[in-house]
Amino acid sequence: MKKSSGSAADKKRVRRSSALDPTSDAPPRKQAVKKDVFRVFAEKVRDHKELVSRWAVLQETRVEYFRGKDFVSFLKSHPELKDVLELDRILETEEIANILLAKNLLVRCDRVVKTVRPGKKKLSTWPAHLEIFPEQVFSENDAFFAWTFVKRHPLWQTLLSFFWPVLTLAICLFPVYPHRCKLLILYSCAGILFLILSLLLIRGTIFGALYIVLGKRIWFFPNILAEEATLRELFRFWPKKDEEEKPKWTTRIFYAGVAVLFILLLRHHAPDEAARARYQKRVSNIIDDVLEWSPTLALSGRMEKQQNVANATGSADASKNGPEDAVPADGDDAKAFVEQYNNTEEVIEDVDDDKQHD
Repeated sequence: MKKSSGSAADKKRVRRSSALDPTSDAPPRKQAVKKDVFRVFAEKVRDHKELVSRWAVLQETRVEYFRGKDFVSFLKSHPELKDVLELDRILETEEIANILLAKNLLVRCDRVVKTVRPGKKKLSTWPAHLEIFPEQVFSENDAFFAWTFVKRHPLWQTLLSFFWPVLTLAICLFPVYPHRCKLLILYSCAGILFLILSLLLIRGTIFGALYIVLGKRIWFFPNILAEEATLRELFRFWPKKDEEEKPKWTTRIFYAGVAVLFILLLRHHAPDEAARARYQKRVSNIIDDVLEWSPTLALSGRMEKQQNVANATGSADASKNGPEDAVPADGDDAKAFVEQYNNTEEVIEDVDDDKQHD
């Protein structure tokens, strides 16, 4: 028994000494995971605002990509970003890009459409559709490179993701808002919608006038309808340079005739003052019904559901026989009945007017 206990103690001492010996070949139990410096470098380069990039579709997936020559000029302007690479900061730009390709942080792409479209002088600078290039080697000449890792979301996007459910709930609770809040929201939304439609109309009118008169394709706010544009590019006012060929004078005359014909058709089929007043009254009544709704009215409507059904039946009979043959009511019910009959008569008159107008 003493020998067995002594041998067990010797084994424990040997284990402890081997664990404390720094020259031993046994690997430690836990090793600190070293972060990939090239991944950190790629994240810093991608988050930098001065590297020009765009979004495109690569094999049915939207990716962010940049051009090879922009990457080279960017690292020349910002050599301090190479300090993240530590010992590899002395590498050339082409070598760094090839390492990023080998680590699958980048993938080289090529444009899908490789021929010049009719009416244009050269290929698109930023193609909207890409495909994977066979040789994954860095190049500056007409080469595109897409990021393959998921970009970290900034704090404001995270906060915005929590704000969307709150906004959805607020929209659903619009009917129970106070009357002033409803008016504020209604006129704000109507003003924003009017501003957007006016901007698009003025933009199209200016383009059409300059196209017919001068033969220039000038779009102010050129990226206002773009899907892949950033927020900064979306509200860029100055138009892009027209790189297409000048249209023929016959084409310009044709579109001028189409525009004049369209304006004449709109003027001919425009509603008259009476029809406009009727439409405005109907829309105003619908808006008033939405704004004046309240939970109190809804609850009272449920309590008096049976009475409302009886009133509706009486109004249908009154529309046939007239108010003098209808069953008289007392007090507030009589007033409500008369108002409902008058509304019914107005609807019938509007329908007759529309038929006569047509």
